[in-house]
Amino acid sequence: MSKLTKAISKEEKNFLRRIFWRSQTLYAAVSPAKQGASGFCYSMMPCINHFYKDQEQKNQALTRSMSYFNTTIPLSTFLMGLVASMEKENSEKSEFDTNSINAVKSSLMGPLAGIGDSIFWGVLRVIAAGIAVSMGQSGNILAPIVFLILFNVPSILIRYYGTFLGYQLGSQYIQKIYSSGLMNILTKAASIVGLIMVGGMTAQMVSFTAKWSMSMKGETIMNLQDMLDQIFVGIIPLGITLLCYYLLKKKNVSINVLLIGIIVLSILLSALGIA
Repeated sequence: MSKLTKAISKEEKNFLRRIFWRSQTLYAAVSPAKQGASGFCYSMMPCINHFYKDQEQKNQALTRSMSYFNTTIPLSTFLMGLVASMEKENSEKSEFDTNSINAVKSSLMGPLAGIGDSIFWGVLRVIAAGIAVSMGQSGNILAPIVFLILFNVPSILIRYYGTFLGYQLGSQYIQKIYSSGLMNILTKAASIVGLIMVGGMTAQMVSFTAKWSMSMKGETIMNLQDMLDQIFVGIIPLGITLLCYYLLKKKNVSINVLLIGIIVLSILLSALGIA
């Protein structure tokens, strides 16, 4: 731990620990549009209050922290530490590109979620459950406690040290990236990765299957879903996503109005037998 934090000041260690403790509430309030954004923003407040004294700059930083956030919980603090280091650079340098903060955060959420889910949910949870189940079958009343310890202790330790690791790595390398002129390339690359992630989520999470078909003499002569797939696979989910984005971003339509509209449209299409 001493090597990890030796370059971090005492004040910075204090707010990083506060970030760690606040991260326990990351998904306490989840919304379909932002997922854990409110928890991320709440966790980042000690850092933002430390680096920004001007209220307008503080408001802008809080707004940045309220962007979409969703990744595996034990690895979330690594991103919080990394974002904290970028907020520090932004508070010290007027030419810092604030777009790079959310671009880097968005580009790393997906890969970290993939790694974290595989390790913690796919491996650690199974091993912990296997040991606990074996103990439970033999009548050991400590089985559930053993499961909680085996699963949670590594998760908590990685979350704690990950906060400092993300902050220190960010502090070490962001300045070098800026001085070498690579920040614009990094921001563009991170934005592309983020868009790829959004595209993948759209294809996976937004579904539409048309049921309507035209029949003649007992034979189907036209199937709406097949016709749509011939034009462009997933064209309706993509169109719905782009329409929602347009209404949300350009027309300032409330997310609640969009959700209600999607629900009503789904019920109507189902009642008419179209989808």
